[in-house]
Amino acid sequence: MTVQCVISGTGLYTPEESISNKELVAAFNANIDLNTKELEDGEREKLYSSEAFIEKASGIKSRFVMNKSGILDAQRLCPNLPERDNDTLSIQAEMAVAAAKQALAAANKTPAEIDVVIVACSNLQRAYPAISIEVQAALGIEGFAYDMNVACSSATFGIANAVSTVQSGMAKTVLVLNPEICSGHLEFKDRDCHFIFGDACTAIVVESEETLSAERYFKILGSKLNTSYSNNIRNNAGFLNRSAPESVGARDKLFVQNGRKVFKDVCPMAAKHIESHTGELGLESTDVKRLWLHQANLSMNELIAKKFYGRKPEVAEAPVILDTYANTSSAGSVIAFHLHCNDLKSGDKGVICSFGAGYSIGSVVLEAS
Repeated sequence: MTVQCVISGTGLYTPEESISNKELVAAFNANIDLNTKELEDGEREKLYSSEAFIEKASGIKSRFVMNKSGILDAQRLCPNLPERDNDTLSIQAEMAVAAAKQALAAANKTPAEIDVVIVACSNLQRAYPAISIEVQAALGIEGFAYDMNVACSSATFGIANAVSTVQSGMAKTVLVLNPEICSGHLEFKDRDCHFIFGDACTAIVVESEETLSAERYFKILGSKLNTSYSNNIRNNAGFLNRSAPESVGARDKLFVQNGRKVFKDVCPMAAKHIESHTGELGLESTDVKRLWLHQANLSMNELIAKKFYGRKPEVAEAPVILDTYANTSSAGSVIAFHLHCNDLKSGDKGVICSFGAGYSIGSVVLEAS
């Protein structure tokens, strides 16, 4: 008999500092002025960014970040996050612990009741020891832990792994964490993408329905994963970079994408993926009350939702959080779920769907208790 898995709690860590488009544009343009003094004013202004450009291109109005001063320093344009002593909790672990405590409280669980910790995110602070094992130790959890990376789809892939782990009998309760410091891999000097990312961390408790102690939960009706290789979103930073010193510091060692190609490729892929997954579960689009989509770009989300529903969706059917959080990679769809799920009634169904580099697409179909 298949074990019925549920999401019994979620948590969200939001950094204290936020940067508006106005602030970001001022720093970007000041950097242009510093580095193009030889150009005439008219030529220099062609290189400027603007609030109107950012909002039209993305729908983003502001973003939360782990460090604001470094990003807004026109000579630096990079977060200032000094390395910590090895005996001090790392930045990603600190974010994850904060989000985890919220999720555990919502699930009415103690650390002693968690068997597995999965840290699933697009960038990891170090190769080893695993951030997940550090979090495990900080929370006093026994069992085992591991890190994984499927870029922006890391959270949905992590949830799918958690379900498999519970259904296999290896664990009863799994904690999935998504600490994303996306500002760390963003080139703030690139006009086409300097506005895209923000920082945040989400947490999800996945367990068997039999061990539930939370009043509110969501049944996991199924998960579906897909990957298809593409060069259109890349980050080539890695431990072998020093073996090719001529490439150290090259533009491809930070986030880089062909945005127009990504939009053209991913929108139909994501809509088809959701349609296929819900169809496999015997659901029509009319049965799905909500889409918690990856928060990368407003136009993308609107188009994906429109393709799935066959009409322009209502605001509540595809909630948006990227206007204040920006793109938080794998955390985005979970933030949308965390903030926009409590109004659903018992039996209502929704889909968490992520999509991004790889290409990777993951979906989790849920039913409210």
